[in-house]
Amino acid sequence: MSRILCVFLLAVLCGCGGGSNTAPRNLDDACSIVRERPSYLRAFKQTERRWGVPVNVQMATIYQESKFKSDARTPFQYALGVIPMGRRSSAYGYSQALDATWKEYKQEAGRRGARRNDIKDATDFMGWYMTKTRERNGVPLTDARNQYLAYHDGHTGFARGSYNKKPWLVRIAGEIDARSQLYRNQLISCGRL
Repeated sequence: MSRILCVFLLAVLCGCGGGSNTAPRNLDDACSIVRERPSYLRAFKQTERRWGVPVNVQMATIYQESKFKSDARTPFQYALGVIPMGRRSSAYGYSQALDATWKEYKQEAGRRGARRNDIKDATDFMGWYMTKTRERNGVPLTDARNQYLAYHDGHTGFARGSYNKKPWLVRIAGEIDARSQLYRNQLISCGRL
């Protein structure tokens, strides 16, 4: 009987002990997000110190990419509406980094053990990528709109202006810019910036 109880308790502890893959409750309030998840703010600030990407730009990008869900993935594609054909891309985690780009980041940044579902690693990845965007494309780290366009279409696609053929993406980039400003103002008002 005691073995069964031990197995049960172990199962409960394992289920509760890991990181949560649920999003914070109020995604429209930056202060609420960082109050509910103080580890997020520590990760954002660490990335800001290392790479120079403002907290609000990181938060707005993560909002768009994963809605702050650690295990976010692209949806499955279906043939004939019922036959699963795999996911649209290899994007995964808070930052929705693709497999190949994540591998490049881990090698270049010396982060061999980095995981896409870890907020510290995901924000560091974003800092690394956005710094490359500044170096390659001249986009300031404070420019959430153009940083997102380069994040979504890649450095080469951004340089070619591929986003100009995607009105939906240009609209979303504008929304990200507005959210970044909203988050910035909120974080100032609650003394977190």
